[in-house]
Amino acid sequence: MRMKFKKTGHLLLVAAASLGVASLLSACNQLTGTLTIDFVYVTSAKAAGPNSYGEVDVFEVNSQSGHMRQIPTSPFPSGGRNPVAEAVSSDHNSLYVVNRDDNTIVDFTIGNDGKIYPQQTVNTPGIFPVATAVSGSMLFVADTYQPLPTCSPAAPCTGSVAAYPIATSGASCKTPGGSNANPGNLCSPAGNSAIDASYWPLTLPASPTDVVNPVAVVASGSTLFVAARDATTGTGLVYAFSTAGNALTPLNGGVPVPAGVQPSAIALDPSGTYLYVTDYAAGNILGWSVASGVLTPLSGSPFPAGNQPSALVIDATGKFAFVTDAGDSNVTGYGLNSGNLVRLQTYATDTQPVAVGIDPAANQYLYTVNFLSNTVSGFSMNASTGALLNSQNSPFTANANPTAVAAIPHGTASK
Repeated sequence: MRMKFKKTGHLLLVAAASLGVASLLSACNQLTGTLTIDFVYVTSAKAAGPNSYGEVDVFEVNSQSGHMRQIPTSPFPSGGRNPVAEAVSSDHNSLYVVNRDDNTIVDFTIGNDGKIYPQQTVNTPGIFPVATAVSGSMLFVADTYQPLPTCSPAAPCTGSVAAYPIATSGASCKTPGGSNANPGNLCSPAGNSAIDASYWPLTLPASPTDVVNPVAVVASGSTLFVAARDATTGTGLVYAFSTAGNALTPLNGGVPVPAGVQPSAIALDPSGTYLYVTDYAAGNILGWSVASGVLTPLSGSPFPAGNQPSALVIDATGKFAFVTDAGDSNVTGYGLNSGNLVRLQTYATDTQPVAVGIDPAANQYLYTVNFLSNTVSGFSMNASTGALLNSQNSPFTANANPTAVAAIPHGTASK
């Protein structure tokens, strides 16, 4: 829809009428998306539609108020059952949605209007994928279990991680199905020659029979970090891999570092200098400095959080971190001081936030995905202090059981 107005002398001469036209133009801009600064993608796990697929809600974020409004054709089918994770390509042209119950990743092309169009469905190497991340021209996915015939929920085994090159313009590669890939498609996964497979098991060299399952991944530059939990001992771990050459190579001899009791999320600061993991069971955040994949605990780690910290994000300047506490239904801001987290203030969200993001266009708006209330809470972030204010009309309605969030900037919109 495009609204048009005739220029008349009446409107220019009457102040009240001028104000009325200005208000109407502002409303029209919000409806048509001309003030849209970001598109935000929220996966909802509740089965819907004829195929019992999950859904992807697409919100447009108003650049002046932070108001989030679903675009007219939203939601879209996720292409599988129980979507639990998502990521966008580095060029912001593709959205990748991980459907846990189907063991798939669906590649969507993103239109200029924020709409998504399915292009490719790829099976993950293992069973029950739980996390994904994109860095450069690589996508990484973590599976709860290896693809072994003896692995199942009734007989758990160690999980795994895999790496997919992403096709770019002018570069050729084959998709997992063997056909030529288009830009944004996932190419066949990198091979692990050590076991003649397309995945890397998360094993413990000192205790190879322990069952280790991944929970979150993050990548930056040429390094991938995987947060996992040793179900045998009930302890958390972080693995490091080199991603050079579109392959995975375990760092530090494949030996992970301890990471609390029950990791739930993982994040790197923009420089890749500091790594953080939330501990859901212990109610804190662990932090390390990073050098060539080697992790050294920060002096103040672990840092206090609330009940059941579930997700964390660091703003684009590296000045602030925000952690959602699912058990308290809130989000807490932290300042970063040489990597150490300094607690600032806590803000209420809707019920049980499980994911958090910051708008990539202006680094100004923050949103939390609230699983039990089926909503998204929006906030405006003060760039100097990290303080949050509720966005206009927050919280915003999502579909049932929202699980994850990703976002892209809209064109050249900025504040």
